[in-house]
Amino acid sequence: MKRIWKALCYSLAGLKATCQSEIAFRQDLVLFVVGTVLLFFLKQTAVEKVMLFSSLLLIVLMELVNTAIEVVVDRISTEKNPLSGKAKDIGSSLVLLALINAAVTWILILS
Repeated sequence: MKRIWKALCYSLAGLKATCQSEIAFRQDLVLFVVGTVLLFFLKQTAVEKVMLFSSLLLIVLMELVNTAIEVVVDRISTEKNPLSGKAKDIGSSLVLLALINAAVTWILILS
């Protein structure tokens, strides 16, 4: 139980640090919260609601991965390097694809 508690504390610290330092994460979090609240008012099936919820959660998850990549790259070196830029661009593409996935999911299910 002690290990589980510590893991939870580390995870919450990571969320807090990301919220404090990343405006994009805060924006994605607002989208997630608003979308999740909206789900309670929709007449979709439970499976459709899970799909809508999951598409929003994926955006938040990908933003966390992107932030982690950026932090590690910046920790390794502040020098400009093509590989560092490539890693950051790939992390950014994770978020973009998650946003596209959510948009398509919401449009298809709600239309």
